[in-house]
Amino acid sequence: MTPPRENDAAPEIVDTLAELLGQPLKDICVREAAGSRRRDLVVSTPGRCFVAEYKNVASAGPLAGAIRHLSEQAKEVRRKNTVPLMVVPFMGPVGERLCEEAGVSWLDLSGNAKIVAPGLKIWVHGRPNKYAARGRPPNVFAPKSSRVSRRLLLRPEQFQTQSGLARETGLDDGYVSKIVRRLEQEEYLDANDTGAVRPRDPALLLDAWRDAYDFGRHRILKGHVFARSGEALLAKLAGQLARHQANFVATGLAAAWLYQHYAAFRLVTVYLSAMPSRAVLKEIGFEEQPSGANLWLVVPQDEGVFAASQVREAIRCVSPVQTYLDLKGQPERAKDAAAELRKKFLNWGRHGE
Repeated sequence: MTPPRENDAAPEIVDTLAELLGQPLKDICVREAAGSRRRDLVVSTPGRCFVAEYKNVASAGPLAGAIRHLSEQAKEVRRKNTVPLMVVPFMGPVGERLCEEAGVSWLDLSGNAKIVAPGLKIWVHGRPNKYAARGRPPNVFAPKSSRVSRRLLLRPEQFQTQSGLARETGLDDGYVSKIVRRLEQEEYLDANDTGAVRPRDPALLLDAWRDAYDFGRHRILKGHVFARSGEALLAKLAGQLARHQANFVATGLAAAWLYQHYAAFRLVTVYLSAMPSRAVLKEIGFEEQPSGANLWLVVPQDEGVFAASQVREAIRCVSPVQTYLDLKGQPERAKDAAAELRKKFLNWGRHGE
């Protein structure tokens, strides 16, 4: 099913809100906000007024701008029982977080919502996306495409030319141009007078990428190697794989620890250009054992994960950006380690703020 366009969304917004509030349709009326150039809707219900903005896509870039607009409106409109409301076809985790941080209520046309106002609290979660498209939608964060976002986030303050991005990512000019154009359309980038680009809001770009990122799509071999600790296993592995000239790069919990020494870890995860032979696996004492594994050997979907890797304490690690992404798929204290890594290495502000 195709989501309604912005001009045609009002009836579905009213239907969804009526269901959530448990009120008859005849008691709800809707009109365009006077003087608004953004097609804001004013939805009136008994005893309450919603100022709603609808986006027919929930991409983080345009959604962030709409939420800021609603948040500003909330400060301007002081009337009691006036509720700013963000509406999309289906709300994802990044959009939920942005609304939460801005203090803006939301609903989606799939029936999920978080609406908080004086005397009102509605929280519906878990209804499926009824507008999910068949097939694989275009994804600027697909393994190969994401090389562009990675390079932009490695130097988020600098405007970078498309030819420079092509050279550094190893992608052809036409492919880079297509990805940059889509990132601009989704409001993730700013361009200067020469056409060079940089992230408009680096933190938002990283959030959107992480939301789309799936560590499980890499080729992963899980097993166990006897070692007293994660640190001991990492050192042992580095020495043994170096003898075989393997392209070995730590990620996940191990890399996070090398960057900041935050929290002991048991699981070691490493990227390799190719899976080691059986002889090498036997030499390091590796036994395939998905349950209770302390070592994940990973061949990435795309070699971009190796970009901007760094040596920390004699061990090569993926960049902080890649480490942060990979922690999404890790156990133990990965969530805490990711938050700490972001605070120390990926603490960007929106340009101009």
